[in-house]
Amino acid sequence: MLITPTSVRYDVLRAEDIVVMKLDGTVVEGALRPSSEWRMHAVVYENLPGVCAVFHTHSPYATAFAVCRKAIPAVLIEAHAFLGGDVRCAAYATPGTREVGLNAIPALEGRGGCTLANHGVLTVGEDLAQAYLRAEYIEDVAKVYSIAGSLGEPVPLETL
Repeated sequence: MLITPTSVRYDVLRAEDIVVMKLDGTVVEGALRPSSEWRMHAVVYENLPGVCAVFHTHSPYATAFAVCRKAIPAVLIEAHAFLGGDVRCAAYATPGTREVGLNAIPALEGRGGCTLANHGVLTVGEDLAQAYLRAEYIEDVAKVYSIAGSLGEPVPLETL
């Protein structure tokens, strides 16, 4: 798998900084250390055969739901069209462990992403563009739901 290195800001990240590694943690190519979350990524690849890209972020609105360990209701059509419905929260596991990925697997069932309790967001896709887009939609839905809650009671969409 290809993964970003640990402790390198994205605004200075270069293509040659990306680490190539086996799912068992063996670094095949790259001078930098892989992200401490490589185990989570590996577990997702091992358990979800159709997944070719995993994206992990700590976007603030979605992570706020993760900290509260609440699902993000599907209040926008994009939640159904691109994510499969509401965004579930995976059970807590210590960051950097395989358990983070193992706990995400049930939360990802039928979904394009989930939040990770007290941690952040995990999305999957057929390619990096799809996984990234799903992370953007999760943050959008979380933000809209949060703002809408200050105006009244947000109404989730049951289906498309």
